[in-house]
Parts: sequence; structure tokens; C-alpha cells
Amino acid sequence: MTREEIKELAIRFKDSEPKEIISWVINRFGDKVALSSSLGAEDQILTEMVAGINKNTTVFTLDTARLFPETYDLIDRTSKKYKIKIKVYFPDHNEVEEMVNKKGINLFYDSIENRKECCKIRKLDPLKRAFSGLDAWICGLRADQSVTRKDLEVVEWDENNGLVKINPLAFWSEKEVWDYIKDNSIPYNPLHDKKYPSIGCLPCTNPVEPGDDIRAGRWWWENPETKECGLHEKQPAQGKQ
Repeated sequence: MTREEIKELAIRFKDSEPKEIISWVINRFGDKVALSSSLGAEDQILTEMVAGINKNTTVFTLDTARLFPETYDLIDRTSKKYKIKIKVYFPDHNEVEEMVNKKGINLFYDSIENRKECCKIRKLDPLKRAFSGLDAWICGLRADQSVTRKDLEVVEWDENNGLVKINPLAFWSEKEVWDYIKDNSIPYNPLHDKKYPSIGCLPCTNPVEPGDDIRAGRWWWENPETKECGLHEKQPAQGKQ
């Protein structure tokens, strides 16, 4: 797919319903597309939609070994409700051991560099394995989630991973997300009801107060401009794909 084709698709699907976008993606890419789920509210919606369209479509998640117990429980509940197998990818234990033994169990509090190293080993490297053999991936990003996502498009080129990236809920509001969850009885993380709008690893996630940015509790000790683990950071374009 060329960049021009991707731009045309972004325009074509800008006002489309998420299910229409997902149906097109699955028909277009078949077993070369997967849904990457962090078990967040948006990803739970996409899992319900993907399972309703084609249960054979791969849905995967990353287990960093530092997740909340509620997140592990949600993996099980979601798999059983939609009769699917959520594939789980783990970090390399040797790399985790080396990092922790060298820099400490909670190294991420000491510097942004340490935090990004932890994210790389626990999330980015397993993600690379999950992406092996794929041409496209679906994820639950929304443009109003943070300042780092304000330029989001429904269809993008993911320079980091060399894949077409699909964001079916790119222009949904927080209200639309929760209305859909309630209307369709979608299982969600109970931490969302305890002031956790965005949930990642346990030591890197705090509850937030009403009115705060929904990602204020993620890596709360950093500035908003640095609050990405690397999964969704955009790199400069490097020519036609």
C-alpha cells in the first residue's frame, strides 16, 4: 500500500462506523491483520466488534508481568464471553532479569530513559514478535485521549513497525465509548469505576480526579509530552511503502 492510498482510505473512512471499518480491514488483510488489545475500554469494544465479524481474527495482548490482577481477570472473562482465544505475549525473562538486577525492580521512577528501557523490554520487544507476519493492526486509540494523539487518523502508516495501522474509534468521544459498553454489556476493567480511566502496568498507573486528562494517571511523574511507551510514537516518513 502506498502512502497516497493510505491517505485516501483515511478520508474514505473518516466518518464511517467502526464495524464498517473493521469489516473492510478483515476482508482486505485476512489473517495478516490482528487486534492489539491492552484490555482498555476502547479495546474491549473492538474485541466485541471483531469477534462479531470473524472469531478467527487474531486478538493479542502483552503481559508485562506488572499488570493489575483485575486486568488478568478481564482477559479470562473476555475470552469466555466472546468464545475466542486472546493470544498473550510475554517479555524475554533473561532481558527482564538483567535489567532489574542492574537497575532495580522499580527503575522506571529514576529517569525517563529507564522507564523507556523498561517499556521496550516488557512491551515493545514482545510487540515486535506479535507483529511478525502481519500487514496491518487494529488498535483502540482515540484522538482526544492525550496531546500525543491529537493528529490521529482512522487509517495511518505505522513507520515504527512497517504496518498499516487502523484506529476505528479515532474520533469517538469518551461518552460514546461508555454508552456503547453499557448498551452492549461489554465486560470492562472494574478499575475504571475507581478513577482509573487509562490502565497500564500497576506501578505506573494512578487514579485521576474528575476533570483531569484521562491519561494523567499514566507515568504521572512525567510531562504530558513524554507519556507514550513507544507503541504509538510517530517516526518521520521514509519514502513510499
